[in-house]
Amino acid sequence: MKASLRDPGSLKEAFTDLYEPEPGYPRTMACRITELILDCADPVRMAAFWCEVLGYVEIGKDGEDIEIGPPGVGFGGPQPTLILSRSDDPKPGKLPLHLDVNPTDRDQDAELERLLAAGARPADVGQTGEESWHVLADPEGNVFCLLRKRVEP
Repeated sequence: MKASLRDPGSLKEAFTDLYEPEPGYPRTMACRITELILDCADPVRMAAFWCEVLGYVEIGKDGEDIEIGPPGVGFGGPQPTLILSRSDDPKPGKLPLHLDVNPTDRDQDAELERLLAAGARPADVGQTGEESWHVLADPEGNVFCLLRKRVEP
């Protein structure tokens, strides 16, 4: 597994007080997801796509790999960063994983239009048409879902 492109430094302390656990849950967790690594043929193209989709910015580079994350936060913040990692063979032997995204400032239909304009395309994974979510593919064919519920940014 790759080391982080950023050192969290004092960010851990800065964010600890912002998030209070539910009653009955410990204040700390054993571990949490800080990065998601997506193997891809064209990290530059994929970083641009996911920055547009998520409102992320480029926060680091390591060779051909590009790390993106929330503006002004970077690695170690409350949301995981994404590392777009150059690979000639991104599929075989990998953990089957897809991302779910939720709109933050518009309804699902408006967000679907925005994602399609950014380069996403509808994907058929055997859904019935009765689902409350849309299945899409990014520019390299990686499937992700647009959920209905609007969430805070």
